[in-house]
Amino acid sequence: MRLFVGLGNPGGKYAQNRHNIGFMAVDRIAEDHGFTPWRSRFQGQASEGMLGGEKVVLLKPSTFMNLSGQSVGEAMRFYKLTPADVTVLHDELDLAPGKSRCKTGGGHAGHNGLRSIHAHIGEAYHRVRLGIGHPGHKDRVAGYVLADFAKADQNWLDDLLRGISDGAPMLAAGDSARFLNAVALRTAPPRSGTGSEGAKPGKAAAPAPEAADKLAPEPKPAPEPEPQARTALQRLADRFR
Repeated sequence: MRLFVGLGNPGGKYAQNRHNIGFMAVDRIAEDHGFTPWRSRFQGQASEGMLGGEKVVLLKPSTFMNLSGQSVGEAMRFYKLTPADVTVLHDELDLAPGKSRCKTGGGHAGHNGLRSIHAHIGEAYHRVRLGIGHPGHKDRVAGYVLADFAKADQNWLDDLLRGISDGAPMLAAGDSARFLNAVALRTAPPRSGTGSEGAKPGKAAAPAPEAADKLAPEPKPAPEPEPQARTALQRLADRFR
């Protein structure tokens, strides 16, 4: 069994904040994978379902960001889980918008939600860091994370959330590499090939070898050598043979 925790602040006032991207991610997973309706549990909102062959509980703490650890600790104790069974999805200032990385253990880097979780369950849990970019100066961070995503962010944000939902079964299985690959297929899809369909306008694609054999003209037979001209003396000699 796995516990996926999305970090954010409760209430409509904060729903579209950059700080709430963790809530958005678990909401998308619940919607796309047919999880149960959200209900009040563990000082938060919880939903249950299956990802692949793994039972997963989604949790959105209602304690506000800086007390998130209270909700996570209560859910862990109820289900008798260890930190290794917990994955926290949260905003990350040090990643470019739309980028994502997985991490296990380590420091909280000043993130208030992670700081609280560290205090309640230790650091040995898994994390999915969701890039929101940095405002450029530390004095602007609080206002930046508590502001809504801009309209210009909506396309990459939607791609990122779709990718997280696509990869959620791999995340539940503990395969972070395949999870990140699923996210990348949404956020940075591979370019189309350079075959004949991708040929530049006005430039014909080269025919396949078989077709080239059929289109090549048959070689003309080599011309017969012309007889050499004979001298008048030789012709006269022929008359007396």
